[in-house]
Amino acid sequence: MGDVTLSHGPLDTGFLLAAVASEAAGANVLFTGTTRRTTGDQTTEWLDYEAYEPLATTELNALRRAAIAQFGLTGCALAHRLGRVAVGETSVAVAVSAAHRREAFAAASWLMDELKRRVPVWKHEVGSAGAFWVHPAGEASPAPGDQPQGGGDEPAQ
Repeated sequence: MGDVTLSHGPLDTGFLLAAVASEAAGANVLFTGTTRRTTGDQTTEWLDYEAYEPLATTELNALRRAAIAQFGLTGCALAHRLGRVAVGETSVAVAVSAAHRREAFAAASWLMDELKRRVPVWKHEVGSAGAFWVHPAGEASPAPGDQPQGGGDEPAQ
């Protein structure tokens, strides 16, 4: 697991936080997005993530470089799970370090917003409403052969 990771197994968040550690940093921020059990009135059983990996890696690296430059970070690491992710497991992680907390928190928030907007990772949610793909705009569309009774109301993590 390096500065930018797409993983088909569990994410090692301790490793990510250690990867951004620096004597120049007064702040270290780790954000993890996890699979939750419910969205609105729908129950989630699990999520499946797919990606166009070459482009996803390129975009993650571009975001990392941009965040370091824009926020003056001393360290930055990004990781996203692919494949099946059970409820309670980490889907995405952002670790940053900076001289001060404001820059570190702002960078982590900006990175998550941009990651959801720019990185080609798609979320397939399976649960009480059936199976459907959750698009970055928050719209759900049924998986082939499935007719969900509700939809995802949030962008993919």
